[in-house]
Amino acid sequence: MRIALDAHGGDLGLKPNVEGALLAAKKLAHEVILVGRDPEIREELRRLGAEDPERITIVHAPQTVEMGGDPVAECRSKPNSSLMIGAGLVHEGKADAFISAGNSGAIMVAALLKLKRIPGVIRPAIAAPLPTLRGTTLLLDAGANMDCKPWHLAQFAVMGSIYMKSLFKIENPSVGLLSIGEEESKGNALVQETLPLIKNMGLNFHGPVEGRDIPEGLTDVVVADGFDGNVALKLYEGAAKVVFKMLKEQIMSKFTYKIGAMLMRKVFTDMKIKMSVDIYGGAPLLGVNGVVMVCHGRVTPNAIFNAVRVSGDLAASGMITHIKKQMEQVKDRITAAKEEE
Repeated sequence: MRIALDAHGGDLGLKPNVEGALLAAKKLAHEVILVGRDPEIREELRRLGAEDPERITIVHAPQTVEMGGDPVAECRSKPNSSLMIGAGLVHEGKADAFISAGNSGAIMVAALLKLKRIPGVIRPAIAAPLPTLRGTTLLLDAGANMDCKPWHLAQFAVMGSIYMKSLFKIENPSVGLLSIGEEESKGNALVQETLPLIKNMGLNFHGPVEGRDIPEGLTDVVVADGFDGNVALKLYEGAAKVVFKMLKEQIMSKFTYKIGAMLMRKVFTDMKIKMSVDIYGGAPLLGVNGVVMVCHGRVTPNAIFNAVRVSGDLAASGMITHIKKQMEQVKDRITAAKEEE
């Protein structure tokens, strides 16, 4: 697969993107297309001792989108930015997927401008894979849409189910709707209105789930509006960091604890790897007509490597085609729900 990578995306600039691309080119069969300022990329490659690496090409993009800028204004005023050109490569069939650790709002705008939505999809969603006790749970929307309608959440449920089936090979993924209790009588108006619609989507719908059910891995997919989903995601990430810090503080407080920790070093290392979101690379933007991966702003080379790996797997799985077919099947139900409002 040919994977386009925004070389300038993220808080840390070229370094982690280029290092991650080199790692991917070394360990994977994919071609990585670095999109950005050609002279700066070549200089970074030289600095890393890889002036002419195999399976890495460069597409020059003289402009960059600012992390703190207005997404729409930045994308429209900078057609030659690494974001716009990278998304355009997928649209033109010159790349099979696009990855960026840049401004997430701008990534969505660039994807919508260049790739458009999959027919029938009302709003794309950022889908965040999370490590759980039972494996992996997909949380969406994780921050793209703050105010949602029931049909948005129903479509998120359909797309999330297809993602888990395509990437994780789960034949019939279970789907939960984030609420404040497992009883269907609880929850706000959005939850109450969404429940009957998701039940009508032909999915393996578990019902309402609570925030504590996410780390347990109670369902394969958890659906929420972008506000609640992003709060849950950031709380999840923060809690994991704090647990490790508290554990380290306790270990360092006594000599006997340090001895015990040395004996359990492999356990702690494996646990840290399992809890790291780097293993997923990033969060796919589901609903646009192409594979787009959104990475964390403080991305690491390992996360970029995994983003390339996962993007290649998604492109090969035919996920976009599966979503198109499913959207066609449920469009009448979505239309009827909108007309009933």
